Amino acid sequence: MSRISVRGFAVASATAVTAVGSVVGVASGSTAQNNDAEATASGTTLLADIPAGQQAQVQTASLTQQAETMAIAADASAKKDAEEAARKAAAETAVAKKKEAADKAEKAKQEAKEREELKTASSRSATRDASSFPVQSSYTIAEVQAMARQIVPADQFQCFSTIVDHESSWNYRADNPTSDAYGLMQALPGSKMSSAGADWATNPATQIKWGLGYMNERYGSPCAAWTFWQANHYY
Repeated sequence: MSRISVRGFAVASATAVTAVGSVVGVASGSTAQNNDAEATASGTTLLADIPAGQQAQVQTASLTQQAETMAIAADASAKKDAEEAARKAAAETAVAKKKEAADKAEKAKQEAKEREELKTASSRSATRDASSFPVQSSYTIAEVQAMARQIVPADQFQCFSTIVDHESSWNYRADNPTSDAYGLMQALPGSKMSSAGADWATNPATQIKWGLGYMNERYGSPCAAWTFWQANHYY
């Protein structure tokens, strides 16, 4: 039964009770019963007399609250998703930048190495070959040093010269009495310089050629050989 039906039923009942009470009161001469009936009828009507739209308002309020709750939850979820997406994007960007920086550093390193190799190759290609010097019966220190300047790359000459100073004082015939070390470089034994030429014992150009090749092969350059010599007093 709907709320409207209940209300109608209550009003009708109250009316009937009032009517019956009136008849009984007239018949019996008692007004108290009539008053009681009216009070009862009146009370019944007030209990049932609930506004017809109240139930709809309550339902509407409930649905509104649910919608608001769902909207708040959706906003929170969307915010969380956005923050997570932003965090992932930032992490990916950081990784990409790190890789880019590493690639640039590696490229710069490789380019520097290539430039150095080109510089060294150019310097060496500009030097004079040992076999191009005329053979003499003897050579002064100045002549030997002049040969070295034309054979050894300019950026390595000072290191080369310093080693020769310590080993033989530029004496291409220097012979160590306590060992088989011989020549400008004090090769041990001296015969190993034959790989540069059969005239190793008398031609300073051949000795310089051998010494430069030895330093480059074992240490990378005369300056690297000099660094080793400073730490160990031999090379």
